[in-house]
Amino acid sequence: MKILFLGDVMGRTGRATVAERLPKLRVDWGLDFVVVNGENATAGAGLSGDHAKLLLDAGADCVTLGDHAFDQKEMMGFIEGEARIIRPLNFSKVAPGRGARVFTATQGRRVLVAQVLGQVFMKRPFDDPFSAIETVLKTNPLGGAVQAAIVDVHAEATSEKMAMGHWCDGQASLVVGTHTHVPTGDAQILDKGTAYLTDAGMCGDYNSVIGMEKMEPLRRFITGMPKARFEPAEGDATLSGVYVETDDKTGRAKRVRMIRVGGRLAEALP
Repeated sequence: MKILFLGDVMGRTGRATVAERLPKLRVDWGLDFVVVNGENATAGAGLSGDHAKLLLDAGADCVTLGDHAFDQKEMMGFIEGEARIIRPLNFSKVAPGRGARVFTATQGRRVLVAQVLGQVFMKRPFDDPFSAIETVLKTNPLGGAVQAAIVDVHAEATSEKMAMGHWCDGQASLVVGTHTHVPTGDAQILDKGTAYLTDAGMCGDYNSVIGMEKMEPLRRFITGMPKARFEPAEGDATLSGVYVETDDKTGRAKRVRMIRVGGRLAEALP
Protein backbone atom coordinates (compact mmCIF):
# COMPACT_ATOMS: atom_id res chain seq x y z
CA MET A 1 0.00 0.00 0.00
CA LYS A 2 1.19 3.52 -0.78
CA ILE A 3 0.56 5.91 2.10
CA LEU A 4 1.17 9.66 2.43
CA PHE A 5 1.14 11.52 5.74
CA LEU A 6 1.24 15.32 5.65
CA GLY A 7 2.41 17.35 8.64
CA ASP A 8 0.62 20.17 10.45
CA VAL A 9 -1.33 22.36 8.05
CA MET A 10 -0.58 25.94 9.06
CA GLY A 11 -3.18 28.62 8.34
CA ARG A 12 -4.42 29.84 4.98
CA THR A 13 -1.23 29.20 3.05
CA GLY A 14 -1.04 25.63 4.36
CA ARG A 15 -4.64 24.94 3.40
CA ALA A 16 -4.04 26.40 -0.05
CA THR A 17 -1.01 24.25 -0.82
CA VAL A 18 -2.80 21.07 0.29
CA ALA A 19 -5.85 21.97 -1.81
CA GLU A 20 -3.66 22.74 -4.81
CA ARG A 21 -1.15 19.91 -4.70
CA LEU A 22 -2.73 16.90 -3.00
CA PRO A 23 -5.25 15.93 -5.71
CA LYS A 24 -2.49 15.66 -8.30
CA LEU A 25 -0.16 13.81 -5.92
CA ARG A 26 -2.83 11.18 -5.27
CA VAL A 27 -2.99 10.45 -8.98
CA ASP A 28 0.70 10.84 -9.89
CA TRP A 29 1.94 8.70 -6.99
CA GLY A 30 -0.94 6.22 -7.03
CA LEU A 31 -1.67 6.84 -3.36
CA ASP A 32 -3.92 4.39 -1.54
CA PHE A 33 -4.39 6.33 1.69
CA VAL A 34 -3.65 9.90 2.85
CA VAL A 35 -3.59 11.33 6.39
CA VAL A 36 -3.29 15.07 7.02
CA ASN A 37 -2.68 16.71 10.40
CA GLY A 38 -4.99 19.72 10.39
CA GLU A 39 -4.85 21.05 13.92
CA ASN A 40 -3.38 24.45 12.95
CA ALA A 41 -5.29 24.89 9.70
CA THR A 42 -7.65 27.58 11.00
CA ALA A 43 -5.74 30.78 11.86
CA GLY A 44 -2.93 28.65 13.29
CA ALA A 45 -5.04 27.33 16.18
CA GLY A 46 -7.48 24.48 15.71
CA LEU A 47 -9.62 23.38 12.80
CA SER A 48 -13.03 24.67 11.73
CA GLY A 49 -15.68 22.54 10.06
CA ASP A 50 -15.32 24.34 6.75
CA HIS A 51 -11.56 23.93 6.71
CA ALA A 52 -11.89 20.26 7.67
CA LYS A 53 -14.16 19.77 4.64
CA LEU A 54 -11.60 21.53 2.43
CA LEU A 55 -8.82 19.13 3.48
CA LEU A 56 -11.06 16.10 3.04
CA ASP A 57 -12.27 17.29 -0.36
CA ALA A 58 -8.65 17.81 -1.41
CA GLY A 59 -7.98 14.10 -0.97
CA ALA A 60 -7.33 13.41 2.72
CA ASP A 61 -8.88 10.12 3.84
CA CYS A 62 -8.38 11.13 7.47
CA VAL A 63 -7.52 14.38 9.31
CA THR A 64 -5.82 14.22 12.70
CA LEU A 65 -5.87 16.99 15.30
CA GLY A 66 -3.66 17.60 18.38
CA ASP A 67 -3.45 19.69 21.55
CA HIS A 68 -5.38 22.48 19.77
CA ALA A 69 -8.10 20.00 18.79
CA PHE A 70 -10.98 22.07 20.14
CA ASP A 71 -9.62 25.62 19.95
CA GLN A 72 -12.27 26.15 17.28
CA LYS A 73 -15.35 25.46 19.41
CA GLU A 74 -17.46 24.26 16.49
CA MET A 75 -15.20 21.21 16.26
CA MET A 76 -16.81 19.94 19.50
CA GLY A 77 -19.98 19.22 17.53
CA PHE A 78 -18.54 18.77 14.04
CA ILE A 79 -16.32 15.84 15.03
CA GLU A 80 -19.30 13.84 16.22
CA GLY A 81 -20.77 13.84 12.72
CA GLU A 82 -17.52 13.42 10.74
CA ALA A 83 -15.88 10.03 11.27
CA ARG A 84 -12.81 11.03 9.25
CA ILE A 85 -11.60 13.44 11.95
CA ILE A 86 -9.39 11.88 14.65
CA ARG A 87 -8.57 13.62 17.94
CA PRO A 88 -5.90 12.37 20.38
CA LEU A 89 -6.68 9.16 22.27
CA ASN A 90 -5.48 10.64 25.57
CA PHE A 91 -6.88 14.17 25.21
CA SER A 92 -9.69 13.76 27.75
CA LYS A 93 -12.02 10.98 28.78
CA VAL A 94 -15.00 13.25 28.06
CA ALA A 95 -13.76 14.68 24.73
CA PRO A 96 -16.09 14.19 21.76
CA GLY A 97 -15.02 12.12 18.80
CA ARG A 98 -12.59 9.23 18.69
CA GLY A 99 -8.83 8.86 19.00
CA ALA A 100 -8.55 5.85 16.72
CA ARG A 101 -10.54 4.42 13.85
CA VAL A 102 -10.21 1.80 11.13
CA PHE A 103 -10.72 3.15 7.61
CA THR A 104 -11.20 1.41 4.27
CA ALA A 105 -8.53 2.18 1.67
CA THR A 106 -8.29 1.09 -1.98
CA GLN A 107 -9.14 -2.55 -2.80
CA GLY A 108 -10.98 -2.84 0.52
CA ARG A 109 -7.81 -2.82 2.60
CA ARG A 110 -8.23 -1.74 6.22
CA VAL A 111 -6.08 1.02 7.74
CA LEU A 112 -5.96 1.94 11.42
CA VAL A 113 -5.24 5.59 12.21
CA ALA A 114 -4.58 6.63 15.82
CA GLN A 115 -3.17 9.72 17.51
CA VAL A 116 -1.64 10.28 20.93
CA LEU A 117 -0.42 13.40 22.72
CA GLY A 118 2.95 13.51 24.42
CA GLN A 119 3.41 14.47 28.07
CA VAL A 120 6.87 16.08 28.07
CA PHE A 121 6.98 19.92 27.85
CA MET A 122 3.28 20.13 26.99
CA LYS A 123 1.15 22.91 28.49
CA ARG A 124 -1.24 20.58 30.29
CA PRO A 125 -0.95 17.04 31.65
CA PHE A 126 -2.38 14.34 29.43
CA ASP A 127 -2.98 10.67 30.19
CA ASP A 128 -0.25 8.13 29.49
CA PRO A 129 0.09 7.83 25.69
CA PHE A 130 1.95 4.51 25.79
CA SER A 131 -0.76 2.50 27.50
CA ALA A 132 -3.40 4.23 25.37
CA ILE A 133 -1.81 3.25 22.07
CA GLU A 134 -0.88 -0.24 23.27
CA THR A 135 -4.54 -1.14 23.78
CA VAL A 136 -5.52 0.09 20.31
CA LEU A 137 -2.68 -1.69 18.49
CA LYS A 138 -3.34 -5.00 20.26
CA THR A 139 -7.00 -4.76 19.31
CA ASN A 140 -6.10 -4.15 15.64
CA PRO A 141 -3.10 -6.38 14.86
CA LEU A 142 -1.14 -5.88 11.65
CA GLY A 143 -1.60 -8.63 9.10
CA GLY A 144 -4.84 -9.59 10.76
CA ALA A 145 -7.54 -7.04 11.56
CA VAL A 146 -5.77 -4.34 9.51
CA GLN A 147 -3.37 -4.20 6.56
CA ALA A 148 -1.72 -1.00 7.82
CA ALA A 149 -1.60 1.06 11.01
CA ILE A 150 -0.57 4.72 11.30
CA VAL A 151 0.24 6.43 14.59
CA ASP A 152 0.48 10.23 14.81
CA VAL A 153 2.52 11.22 17.88
CA HIS A 154 1.68 14.86 18.61
CA ALA A 155 4.45 15.80 21.02
CA GLU A 156 7.10 18.39 21.84
CA ALA A 157 10.06 16.22 22.89
CA THR A 158 11.97 14.31 20.22
CA SER A 159 13.00 11.71 22.79
CA GLU A 160 9.37 10.96 23.64
CA LYS A 161 8.50 10.57 19.97
CA MET A 162 11.46 8.22 19.47
CA ALA A 163 10.43 6.17 22.49
CA MET A 164 6.93 5.87 21.04
CA GLY A 165 8.37 4.69 17.73
CA HIS A 166 10.28 1.87 19.40
CA TRP A 167 7.31 1.03 21.64
CA CYS A 168 5.14 0.55 18.54
CA ASP A 169 7.81 -1.16 16.42
CA GLY A 170 6.33 -4.20 14.73
CA GLN A 171 2.79 -3.22 15.68
CA ALA A 172 2.41 -0.18 13.40
CA SER A 173 3.29 0.48 9.78
CA LEU A 174 4.19 4.12 10.46
CA VAL A 175 4.87 6.17 13.57
CA VAL A 176 5.28 9.84 12.72
CA GLY A 177 5.65 12.92 14.92
CA THR A 178 3.77 16.18 14.56
CA HIS A 179 3.44 19.43 16.59
CA THR A 180 6.85 21.11 16.38
CA HIS A 181 6.47 22.16 12.69
CA VAL A 182 10.16 21.51 12.04
CA PRO A 183 10.86 18.56 9.70
CA THR A 184 13.48 16.09 10.88
CA GLY A 185 15.92 14.11 8.75
CA ASP A 186 15.68 10.71 10.43
CA ALA A 187 13.22 8.74 8.28
CA GLN A 188 13.98 5.06 8.81
CA ILE A 189 12.52 1.58 9.11
CA LEU A 190 12.94 0.25 12.63
CA ASP A 191 14.12 -3.28 13.47
CA LYS A 192 10.67 -4.91 13.44
CA GLY A 193 9.40 -3.16 10.32
CA THR A 194 7.80 0.10 11.47
CA ALA A 195 8.57 3.22 9.41
CA TYR A 196 9.48 6.15 11.64
CA LEU A 197 10.02 9.91 11.35
CA THR A 198 10.42 12.16 14.40
CA ASP A 199 8.54 15.09 12.85
CA ALA A 200 6.79 15.45 9.52
CA GLY A 201 7.20 19.23 9.53
CA MET A 202 4.40 21.56 8.50
CA CYS A 203 2.48 22.42 5.38
CA GLY A 204 3.04 26.14 5.54
CA ASP A 205 5.38 29.08 4.97
CA TYR A 206 8.89 28.26 6.25
CA ASN A 207 9.89 31.94 5.99
CA SER A 208 8.51 32.27 9.49
CA VAL A 209 8.92 31.17 13.10
CA ILE A 210 7.30 27.70 13.04
CA GLY A 211 4.67 29.03 10.68
CA MET A 212 3.97 32.37 12.37
CA GLU A 213 4.83 35.80 10.99
CA LYS A 214 8.31 36.57 12.34
CA MET A 215 7.89 39.98 14.01
CA GLU A 216 5.80 39.07 17.06
CA PRO A 217 7.78 35.92 18.01
CA LEU A 218 11.02 37.88 17.61
CA ARG A 219 9.68 40.69 19.79
CA ARG A 220 8.72 38.27 22.55
CA PHE A 221 12.05 36.47 22.46
CA ILE A 222 14.01 39.73 22.56
CA THR A 223 11.91 41.78 24.99
CA GLY A 224 9.88 39.16 26.83
CA MET A 225 6.80 41.32 26.18
CA PRO A 226 3.84 40.48 23.93
CA LYS A 227 2.42 43.26 21.76
CA ALA A 228 0.15 41.52 19.26
CA ARG A 229 -1.37 38.16 18.47
CA PHE A 230 0.57 35.54 16.57
CA GLU A 231 -0.55 35.42 12.95
CA PRO A 232 0.22 32.63 10.45
CA ALA A 233 2.76 33.55 7.78
CA GLU A 234 1.25 33.71 4.30
CA GLY A 235 4.17 33.37 1.89
CA ASP A 236 4.88 30.41 -0.40
CA ALA A 237 4.13 27.16 1.39
CA THR A 238 6.00 23.87 1.37
CA LEU A 239 4.05 20.62 1.50
CA SER A 240 5.89 18.50 4.09
CA GLY A 241 5.37 14.94 5.20
CA VAL A 242 6.37 11.32 4.77
CA TYR A 243 5.68 8.66 2.13
CA VAL A 244 5.54 4.98 3.05
CA GLU A 245 5.07 1.76 1.09
CA THR A 246 3.84 -1.23 3.07
CA ASP A 247 3.46 -4.97 2.60
CA ASP A 248 -0.24 -5.92 2.65
CA LYS A 249 0.37 -9.34 4.21
CA THR A 250 2.43 -8.16 7.18
CA GLY A 251 1.62 -4.44 7.37
CA ARG A 252 5.32 -3.71 7.70
CA ALA A 253 7.04 -0.87 5.88
CA LYS A 254 9.08 -1.64 2.77
CA ARG A 255 10.08 1.94 1.98
CA VAL A 256 9.96 5.33 3.68
CA ARG A 257 10.83 8.75 2.29
CA MET A 258 10.51 12.33 3.57
CA ILE A 259 8.42 14.57 1.34
CA ARG A 260 9.11 18.25 0.63
CA VAL A 261 7.17 19.74 -2.29
CA GLY A 262 7.30 23.40 -3.32
CA GLY A 263 8.01 26.47 -1.24
CA ARG A 264 11.42 27.18 0.25
CA LEU A 265 12.51 23.59 0.89
CA ALA A 266 14.03 21.32 -1.73
CA GLU A 267 11.57 19.07 -3.53
CA ALA A 268 11.81 15.33 -2.89
CA LEU A 269 9.60 12.81 -4.65
CA PRO A 270 9.01 9.18 -3.67
